[in-house]
Amino acid sequence: MDEETLLLEVETAMEEAVDHMLTDFSGVRTGKASPSLVDNMDVYVASYGSSMKLKSLAVVSTPDARSILIQPFDPGTLNDIKKAIAESRLGISPIIDARSVRLPIPELTGERRQELCKYINSLAEDTRVRIRGARKNGMDGVKKLKADNILTEDGARSAEDKVQKLTDKYVKKVGDLVADKEKEIKTV
Repeated sequence: MDEETLLLEVETAMEEAVDHMLTDFSGVRTGKASPSLVDNMDVYVASYGSSMKLKSLAVVSTPDARSILIQPFDPGTLNDIKKAIAESRLGISPIIDARSVRLPIPELTGERRQELCKYINSLAEDTRVRIRGARKNGMDGVKKLKADNILTEDGARSAEDKVQKLTDKYVKKVGDLVADKEKEIKTV
């Protein structure tokens, strides 16, 4: 392995950590309807004698800013879907309409907004930990390259600086994304 490959691996690991955090962020309810609220919660429905993901049983859409509409492919699964959503961590009471399940998205209270901000910050801290883990792996890789005489002393110092700059870049990116999500939570 050379320095370029090592830096690419470190950056890829950091990018994956941020992408994972963004996926988690999209599942955080901000008072605005989004199909990702249901998709990212991995709601499993006990139907047809097995447990299946909701998105494999129904079409999820948002007819307006305050509701999510779930239209099952088989209307016989309506009650199973309603039960699965009621038992999930969504905290929304589903309503059955003729051939669909409607999820009304309530306004967020001040207390709930604070809880969501704390949750967002805990997700961000987990991401920072993953980024620091990638940094450690990068620094260890630089030491190994130096020990194997692939990098000189100056080359190793330069590579360590590059790993640190990547770390700083991605930690700042996490901070910016958290600030944006908190603003969204507090203003919606």
